[in-house]
Amino acid sequence: MGLWDKLKGEFVDIIEWLNDDRETLAYRFDRYGNEIKNGAKLIVREGQVAVLIHEGQLADVFKPGTYELETRNMPILSTLMGWEYGFESPFKAEVIFVQTTQLIDQKWGTKNPIMLRDLDFGPIRLRAFGTYAVKVTNAKKFISEIVGTDGETSADDIRSQLRNIIVARFTDKLGEAKVPALDLASQYDEIGERIRDQISPEFEEYGLDLCKFLIENVALPPQVEEALDKRSSMGVIGNMQQYTQFQAANAMEDAANNSGGAGDMASSGMGLGMGFAMANQMGQAFGGQGGAAAPPPPPPVNTAVFHISVNGQTYGPYDMSTLQQHVASRQVTQETMVWSQGMAAWTAAGQVNELVSLFGPPSPPPAPGSMPPPPPPPM
Repeated sequence: MGLWDKLKGEFVDIIEWLNDDRETLAYRFDRYGNEIKNGAKLIVREGQVAVLIHEGQLADVFKPGTYELETRNMPILSTLMGWEYGFESPFKAEVIFVQTTQLIDQKWGTKNPIMLRDLDFGPIRLRAFGTYAVKVTNAKKFISEIVGTDGETSADDIRSQLRNIIVARFTDKLGEAKVPALDLASQYDEIGERIRDQISPEFEEYGLDLCKFLIENVALPPQVEEALDKRSSMGVIGNMQQYTQFQAANAMEDAANNSGGAGDMASSGMGLGMGFAMANQMGQAFGGQGGAAAPPPPPPVNTAVFHISVNGQTYGPYDMSTLQQHVASRQVTQETMVWSQGMAAWTAAGQVNELVSLFGPPSPPPAPGSMPPPPPPPM
């Protein structure tokens, strides 16, 4: 540093930080030799605090306002330096400004899918992402745990660590919740609050407060989403036979509208053929004179469906085939409470006659009169 910088440090008696971005969380005020003149003015703006440091020890903290540095407003520093009635000018101390405004719209997300066991899909992989807001509430702890001797600390320096904490705790809570994947959207707020309560103490260890934690989406694997889209499309179409008839009628209308000129013969033939096809479909659907309607398929042997209760929540109804899959994956056991139409009350699955066969035959009792063989004689 040159002579002019040294002289400027001697005469400048205003200490302030004009922060023009939201990414810088801590800034060490640059002053020649860390010397501060007696009566120097310290200006702390809204959204900041200033911390004095003497020989590596954290001293006084100043909230927003304008201060004339003297013994009465620096009690901790005065004690550290042994001042009784005043101090000589200049004195040496570091000044670190810390931003206390909220860092909003901070992103978090799972790097790898979360493996879970789902009641509807069985083993499944889920990805999740969202946002959170955080701010510094304990400047001394933030300096000692995060800033250290750095001249400047940005939000990017702590994002990875905070994101790792969030994802780890989110994975644990999501597994404990045991909410079916299709019902997760109704539980975002509740799960988010539980996660915030759990990880807030860990943020406080760094002098931070987790102001807001939001779950934006928990996504299924692309293959499962594609299968769900197809299933939803079938539900929208409804009656497949009526849909086919509607499509055929539209094709006939298009063929009639396109007839004319040199293509009359071809268009007429096409329309005639489609008319016969349409008549055949309608005859099969409504039992026309051209032939008898096809008989309906036989009813299934066992049409009973059951609801199940897990952790105080009701799921279903499930048919026997689906219940057999849940039994095979150990999501439904003989102790699981079930109910079906006609049952007076919830009953353990192992006590319902229709479900006993799902759990396999019981082990036979020992044969009457059988005794274990006697031990061999001593040698």
